[in-house]
Amino acid sequence: MKTTLFPIVKSLKKYSKATFAHDLIAGLTVGVMLVPQGMAYALLAGMPPIYGLYAGLIPLMLYAILGSSRHLAIGPVAVSSLLVFGGISQLAEPQSAEFIGLVITAGLLIGLIEITLSFLQLGFLVNFLSHPVIAGFTSAAAVIIGISQLKDLLGFAIPNFPHPMEKLAYACSHLEQINWISFSLCMGTIGLIYGLRYFKRKLPGGLIVVVVGTFLSWYYDLENLGLAIVGTIPEGLPVFQIPSLELSTIEKLIPTVLTVTIIGLVESLSIAKVIGTKHQNYIVRPNQELLALGIAKIGGAFFQSMPTSGSFTRSAINNDAGAKTTVASIITALLVGLTLIFLTPLFYYLPMAVLAGIILLAVKSLFDLEEAIHLWHVHRLDFLMMLTTFAITLAINIPTGILTGVLLSAGASLYRSSKPHIALLGNIPNTTHYRNLERFPNAQELEHKLIFRFDDQLYFANASFFKDTVRRLLKEAGRPIQYFYLDATNIHDIDSSGLHALKESYNYLRKRNIQLCICGATGPVRDVLFKSGLMEEIGKENNFVYIHTAHQFHLKENGQIQEDLESEEDALQTNFSRNRRVWR
Repeated sequence: MKTTLFPIVKSLKKYSKATFAHDLIAGLTVGVMLVPQGMAYALLAGMPPIYGLYAGLIPLMLYAILGSSRHLAIGPVAVSSLLVFGGISQLAEPQSAEFIGLVITAGLLIGLIEITLSFLQLGFLVNFLSHPVIAGFTSAAAVIIGISQLKDLLGFAIPNFPHPMEKLAYACSHLEQINWISFSLCMGTIGLIYGLRYFKRKLPGGLIVVVVGTFLSWYYDLENLGLAIVGTIPEGLPVFQIPSLELSTIEKLIPTVLTVTIIGLVESLSIAKVIGTKHQNYIVRPNQELLALGIAKIGGAFFQSMPTSGSFTRSAINNDAGAKTTVASIITALLVGLTLIFLTPLFYYLPMAVLAGIILLAVKSLFDLEEAIHLWHVHRLDFLMMLTTFAITLAINIPTGILTGVLLSAGASLYRSSKPHIALLGNIPNTTHYRNLERFPNAQELEHKLIFRFDDQLYFANASFFKDTVRRLLKEAGRPIQYFYLDATNIHDIDSSGLHALKESYNYLRKRNIQLCICGATGPVRDVLFKSGLMEEIGKENNFVYIHTAHQFHLKENGQIQEDLESEEDALQTNFSRNRRVWR
């Protein structure tokens, strides 16, 4: 097997007993956390708890074989579960057979899309969601998830209103119906997990509260006191089943599938990269991750798994527990399998309030108030993007919020690029360095010369800004200008609109007897200038490697200095002038 397609092969070549010991501890640690979380997140997705356990079996094994990250722990996660519920609950009644079938089919379709993206090498597409947009969406998701758990926190039924704020309003107006046993168990679950973390962080708090809550529910027969419990959970491993792929079903699921795909990939790849940077013995490959995540979902769908994604919490625990390879994920899957075969009857009396507490505690980290405060102080535009995504997701719905976020990310990028940073440069006395006149008070303007630096690619979005800026700078110069130096070191690309803008600026300067000189253009930009013929028009002799070389050349040309230039940079300039392909 090829190690590029099956990264686990490379890991197993140097596998040892010591490595297995680390993987065993990490796999068991993540497993005891995955069991309660899997059931909780299945309920969050509108599925019976057993399907959360199914999601911790086949998908984990497939990812372990194909994944390039040795620490990413996949399985059911809160955000994806919420997205699944939000989209598919509009098509079928949650926990019904139709709903379950739609969720499983959605997982299959998500997997197919991820594999397609992998084959087309399109892993970069996940970058279209900026960090402020993701933070805004996940913060809104945390609020929506919290509201969805009110029925189990408060212990009374809440109608399935289409909007979360309606559920919140209903709950607040019916607080007299609160079941104090349910409320106490939920709050006790949160308090106990916090206490266990404070006492010893590595203790499996989720599993402990499940055991304690289930015992209390059984011993005191709390079901007869109005406490909602999980009830019967099917025993045994999932059976092979082909998901429905009717065209009408696929058409209905497309909006949800696309939404879950985008968010799931951003979440999973971000986690894998963050943890991967802490280790020097492997590299996270985005397109390989797309393949692994896709096949994991497809394989899981044929064994009744709900959609899976990377979990930040379980991945961090997997890393902290000392996992060395993806064998840890296989051990986690085996533990889940043993639970399905032998332990599901023990969960009959598990209180729903305990699962609600686990969910509420897990999504607390999704609400990123610190990031909002940071962006307010550092970057107001990013803060506005985060706030807008948060508000629209909360006020309208999740798909609209995500679409708005994508448009905001693209719009903000275009806006920033349409008016990039520019600078007028001056010479630092007694050096060959040229710096921003506004930032370096000792920098001096060159006589009869204006030095303009443009800090972005020159393309359609900022072509007009470039032309207008050139004209404005000349009008504001307030002194005679003979040479206009364009510092092109930060122009990494130029398209046809940029070429037109540069040519119009050249003609504008020439009519005023001002020579345009290009300094420090990169190879790809010079190639475009040569191919378009604009370099010939401007004159190859007016294309310089360094600003200082251009300055010295024109001083000599005007008789202001007599000695020959023999510096290293002048030698470079001579070679460049003789052969246009040098320095491309």
